Amino acid sequence: MWLEDPRPPIPHGPLDGGLRPMSKVATKPNAEAKPGARSAGAGGAKLSDAFEAITRLPALAESRRRLIRLAETDGASPAELAETVESDAALTMAVMRAANNGDGPPARVGGVQEAVDALSPSGVRVLAGAIETYDPFDPGGKFPGGHERFRRHAVAVRHAADRIADAARLGQRDELAVAALFHDIGRLVLVRLYGEDYGERAADEAPQERLRRERRDLGVDHALVGAVLVRRWGLKPQIAAAIERHHAADAEGHAAAVGLADAIVHHAAGRQISPDALISAAAGVGLDEDALRSLLYEFPHAGTSRPRSSEPCPLSTRESDALRGLAEGKVYKQIAQELGLSVSTIRTHLHNVYRKIGAVDRAQAVLIARDRGWI
Repeated sequence: MWLEDPRPPIPHGPLDGGLRPMSKVATKPNAEAKPGARSAGAGGAKLSDAFEAITRLPALAESRRRLIRLAETDGASPAELAETVESDAALTMAVMRAANNGDGPPARVGGVQEAVDALSPSGVRVLAGAIETYDPFDPGGKFPGGHERFRRHAVAVRHAADRIADAARLGQRDELAVAALFHDIGRLVLVRLYGEDYGERAADEAPQERLRRERRDLGVDHALVGAVLVRRWGLKPQIAAAIERHHAADAEGHAAAVGLADAIVHHAAGRQISPDALISAAAGVGLDEDALRSLLYEFPHAGTSRPRSSEPCPLSTRESDALRGLAEGKVYKQIAQELGLSVSTIRTHLHNVYRKIGAVDRAQAVLIARDRGWI
């Protein structure tokens, strides 16, 4: 097998859970391939090069600029930094890899805010400063335009997954956000191996159509390749599993949420998505057809605050979730369990809420937020 992973394979349809040598490739080899080499290379070396290239993924210049400015601001909270990191998959990758592969304790970090807590604002600032960037207004730049298309889709899927988690009351939402941002990272590996022609073709295909073609022509699909790469980065196994199975017909939990979010984003972009695939993915997170209709209606505005108010909401997504839990009469421990966070993180979120909206206690915070349409 040309890809190896130390973990037992997850059953993956016609691939039988494994990875076969690539064959019947119908696209041009990467322009950087050595003369006489097959497009997948002699196996491991070329694949390893592709993995390394994606690990150096550039960030959107504006995203990096905003993150550096925020990291240099006194009083910036980990939640605010995390929101900015999650605006870009490359920033998320750098922060998650650094937090999971440092000199600290071996316990793995699941979400971006937890990673920011571990690294500190100054550490985030140093990381961001070392990342290469691209600018979509620089057509002659070093990096191809596909990076911005990948970033936009990844962020849109993260927003949709957050809406789904809210509707389905899913826990561990920070881990879900990371899985959503990286769900298509395997596509970048395949583009690296097979060139931009492959990437352009894949961009126009519906998810299931692309998956069938990859399995038929390449002997592997982008979800499985992405999961192997994420495991190599040292991220939590649950994140890799959600990425690997997000297109599986029997996906559940986070995998189903990512798959449904991906389908909703494609649907919003005008691509033909099978209603059965949408309904099946929704069922995997416990949502019925009425809930699915609401999600389809909301998108593509899922990245904005649902309540309409004359004053913009100053709260991050996680802060709003914590405050919503208070509004429902829950205690810190219950909110923490539902969101998959620690009690201390919930306290931090709510402290930030009180500071941002000028409330002195939970009752006043709930009243202010409801009056202004923020929850």
